[in-house]
Amino acid sequence: QVQLVESGGGLVQAGGSLRLSCAASGPSFNTYTMAWFRQAPGKEREIVAGIHWRGGDTYYQDSVKGRFTISRDNAKNTVYLQMNSLKPEDTAVYYCAARKFGAVRTLDYEYWGQGTHVTVSS
Repeated sequence: QVQLVESGGGLVQAGGSLRLSCAASGPSFNTYTMAWFRQAPGKEREIVAGIHWRGGDTYYQDSVKGRFTISRDNAKNTVYLQMNSLKPEDTAVYYCAARKFGAVRTLDYEYWGQGTHVTVSS
């Protein structure tokens, strides 16, 4: 079992940056494909980015390509989402998710964090 705790959300002006962190507890973090999802008010939850459990393959939603970077530090059991050039439409609750040996483009995740709020003001 994996427990996920997100941090790093907050209020930022458009054009600014934030780095989200997701700390995982439990064994074998390096066997979990990790992802960030987000859910804006009144909208469906959507995947933002994913990183393969081997770390060599990543996936990004088209709207964040070139602005967001997902990375992982297996020694710290942590996955990050660096968000640059933030836009008001990036405002959402951001969730960390994990799936053991998952494909990087999977949308079927086993474990979820409780989310961290990101608000981008115009």
